[in-house]
Amino acid sequence: MQTENDRLVAHVARLGEEHPPIPMDSVDFTVNDPAGFGDRFGHVLDYMARVELEVDRNVLEISTMLPNPPEVDKRFYAEVWQPQEIQHGLILDRLQQLLGRPPATTDLDHVGLKLKVLGLLAHLEPFQDVCRMLYYLTGMATERSAVIAYNLLHDGVIETGEHAVAETVIAPIKRQEPGHYAFYQLSARAHWATLAAWQKWLVRRMRRISFAPVGVNNVTQLADFGEVMETLGVDHEGRDLAADVARVEQELLWARDRGLPVPDYVTRAFREAVEAAAARRAAVRLGM
Repeated sequence: MQTENDRLVAHVARLGEEHPPIPMDSVDFTVNDPAGFGDRFGHVLDYMARVELEVDRNVLEISTMLPNPPEVDKRFYAEVWQPQEIQHGLILDRLQQLLGRPPATTDLDHVGLKLKVLGLLAHLEPFQDVCRMLYYLTGMATERSAVIAYNLLHDGVIETGEHAVAETVIAPIKRQEPGHYAFYQLSARAHWATLAAWQKWLVRRMRRISFAPVGVNNVTQLADFGEVMETLGVDHEGRDLAADVARVEQELLWARDRGLPVPDYVTRAFREAVEAAAARRAAVRLGM
């Protein structure tokens, strides 16, 4: 009988075989209206390129908070996720530079103090199990956000008539993201079932205070994320995006709270991103 780990191993192997990193020479960077395309989507490309390229730092963070991860996890992020995501970032960053924009500014090696403290505690196996669950939850939210964003970006690029970019840049990237999400979802469901009651309580507590939208590490990036939401059409106070991003998280962590359709910390984070973007625009108009 196939175990959950067997299914994960097979899934990771299939991702590696069926979705190798996208070759740069397969991409057609032809843009008919560089200025118009850059004005509409340049900041979105910049944000996505930065997030994808910062996967190197993400791997450092994972290694810090999970000193002894399962073999299937290491294979996933070293052989599948990291190579694919880096190539996504390189392609998006090259595209935005061809539009006349500066390259993405990335942080590839900074690991925050909180994560370092978690890493020290994670040498205790029961606490590492808590950290693993937080890693899977973050991965789910990140990859679900990516799936939504790339689908909406693809639709928007098609509307502009830039079919070369839509079909050779965005479409290949968006085909790879669901497999990443599936890995985190399968891992989260299997791992949650193994946790003790006190570990589940700690996961809920830590998730509530640590959640942030993908790629957001400071106030500037929060406003950047809000602008991306607005451009892609998911800025309805964060409600639609929050519900989709946190659907499995709600089911696992908060099923006992029947009246809570979306964890409030997720809704609040997306709402604050939209508010931060609006506040920055207002400040610019006032010359602040």
